[in-house]
Amino acid sequence: QVQLVESGGGLVQAGGSLRLSCAASGPTFSSYAMAWFRQAPGKEREFVARIYWSSGVTYYRDSVKGRFTISRDNAKNTVYLQMNSLKPEDTAVYYCAAAQRSIGRYDYWGQGTQVTVSS
Repeated sequence: QVQLVESGGGLVQAGGSLRLSCAASGPTFSSYAMAWFRQAPGKEREFVARIYWSSGVTYYRDSVKGRFTISRDNAKNTVYLQMNSLKPEDTAVYYCAAAQRSIGRYDYWGQGTQVTVSS
């Protein structure tokens, strides 16, 4: 059974930084790509950033470009999201997800971690 466990969320003032971690475990875990999504209260879940596991190529939603950085540690099966210059509109529950074959379908999801940015 594959599990994704996020950590690193919390409360931070606008302009501050947080680093989220997502550790993957399970005897059969392999990943084509991993991503971070977020969902704010009353809004739909939205894509934040993606990294292809073997190549390290990354993609970001426009609103976080230049502020967020996604990275991975292959040896630890862990993906990170470094978030700098945080804004109140970044407040959301952040979820990591893993796609085994295609970014059209994310097969595994974490439980989510709350990020709250105060103004």
